[in-house]
Amino acid sequence: MPEKNLDFGKFGARGIKGSDAVARKLDELAGGIATPVTVKRGWIARLHYLTKSGKSRQAAQDAGLTVTDRTLKAWLEGRRSPSKANLARIDAAYRAVRRQNVARHLLKRLNREGRGTRVEIHPLNQSQVARPLQRVVEYRTMNVRRWDRIVGSWAAGDYQGLDAAWDDTIVDLGSQWGQYEYVTNVGFAA
Repeated sequence: MPEKNLDFGKFGARGIKGSDAVARKLDELAGGIATPVTVKRGWIARLHYLTKSGKSRQAAQDAGLTVTDRTLKAWLEGRRSPSKANLARIDAAYRAVRRQNVARHLLKRLNREGRGTRVEIHPLNQSQVARPLQRVVEYRTMNVRRWDRIVGSWAAGDYQGLDAAWDDTIVDLGSQWGQYEYVTNVGFAA
């Protein structure tokens, strides 16, 4: 049962929370700038994305990028470089704004007019668990028809809400749903 794995990994099992795997996959589907933020080309591209309109600039400020217009102009012209802390803020603001911009389109593609999307759930890795303590956990697939809460929580950066929404979704697996709180991977396409 979820929330019962208080001591996950005690016997050597490895995996991540299912909701974290879903968030990773949604981030991957959202796409974005591939160049790392630590490279000049990467942070310049992110700043252009964050400053292309008044709405995106306001969203960047809401996401935590609060610098003066003078500093922003110096960065964009290449006269100055952001500090490591500011690079982290730029990247976090970029991800937050990108999620908000992509969420509506992604939600439409995942819901597919009520048909939903096929999800593959790869169970946790038990290769390091002693043989008598291993349990049988199969690879599972399911069709998720309602992505609204999952994508909404992801776009807002609400990981507790995403965890609750994912737990409500995997209940459709039947009596074994608690075995999939921790997984190796969750895969789906949009």
